[in-house]
Amino acid sequence: MFFGLVKEGGVSKSRRKAVHSVLVVEDEPLVAFDNEHALEHAGYRVAATVDDHDHAVRVIDEGGIDLVIADVALHGDKSGIDVARHAAALGLPVLFVTGRCPIDARALAIGCLAKPYDPRDLVAAIGVVDAVLRGVRRPKLPPGLSLFAPAD
Repeated sequence: MFFGLVKEGGVSKSRRKAVHSVLVVEDEPLVAFDNEHALEHAGYRVAATVDDHDHAVRVIDEGGIDLVIADVALHGDKSGIDVARHAAALGLPVLFVTGRCPIDARALAIGCLAKPYDPRDLVAAIGVVDAVLRGVRRPKLPPGLSLFAPAD
């Protein structure tokens, strides 16, 4: 669905980063802050940090997002799984960050990073996702990352 290389003018973009802009969907304020800080420090643009489904869907629909990082349990009646369904329908990759990876995660996400995790492991997980999206050899998986994309 979103694992292929993107061609631009016949030239493969495999050497460029695939992930520049990230949407963080997290309802624990401290975790959200830590994620945002780590991602910005690593050079990613955090398009938004939201804590519920409706805000996440609005940001996704605005466009300009390369990756959704979503906790499964969120405030409100809809979950991160619902966010992932919306993103997946648009071909947008999702990385779950959760204490318990949902059973249907393979159909909705590129991988799962188990909580609790170190912020540097989140950055490393995005590096792995980026490599998979570009179709290049992926780096070593950080602790707690389950990758659902095909191995290289």
